[in-house]
Amino acid sequence: MDLSNNTVLVTGGATGIGWCIARRLLEAGNKVLVCGRRQERLDAALERLPGLQARRCDVGTAEGREALGEWARDEGVNVLVNNAGMQRMVDLTKGVRALEAGDNEVRINFEGPVYLTVRLLPDLIARGTGAVVNVTSGLGFVPMAAMPVYCATKAGLHLFSVSLRRQLRGTGVKVFELIPPMVDTELDRGARAERGQAERGIPPEEVAQAFMEGLERDRFEIAVAGAAHLVAASRASFDEIFEAMNARS
Repeated sequence: MDLSNNTVLVTGGATGIGWCIARRLLEAGNKVLVCGRRQERLDAALERLPGLQARRCDVGTAEGREALGEWARDEGVNVLVNNAGMQRMVDLTKGVRALEAGDNEVRINFEGPVYLTVRLLPDLIARGTGAVVNVTSGLGFVPMAAMPVYCATKAGLHLFSVSLRRQLRGTGVKVFELIPPMVDTELDRGARAERGQAERGIPPEEVAQAFMEGLERDRFEIAVAGAAHLVAASRASFDEIFEAMNARS
């Protein structure tokens, strides 16, 4: 894939992995749009990278996705990077209140990227070129039980990516999946402290480097560092079974 002269939307692009990806794409000669839920973080991102375009948006709401989709179409986006996400420790034995105690992971991590992608697909297909990149996690292949909803949403986004890639064969629209391991960002920093976990994960810049290399080489599953071991450990004969079940599609 050509890594220059694209118009790219990176959700959750003001911090962490999203910001590092946005920076690398901007440096490579692309027009880069980012969105996030916190205006102060977007303002800080614009100060650090004045070439960015930014908009406050919540991909976990239908209204937010509609506004974001309109902005993306108006700007001519041909590459969508679904990076926005959040992660919570949830004790399911405490009942529904445990699920309702914070932001909704299902809406932000799964519903958001699915609906935003499908909203933009007609334009991408009509253009006959472009890409969708879904940022999942090694925990979508081998879950950590303390974060059951997060892991389930990433597993769902992985399978959505597999199916979307199959449906878009022959359209010119490519579907990539970026699969990071634990990364030193704000995503799980508080929970790590709560668990007494000293390991902080790899730098987000390392994930952004793998992202650029993977897209350039058309490597549709980009498993970064230790996540590659989780992906391999989760599979026996998935590819063969998938092909057999979908031979007529």
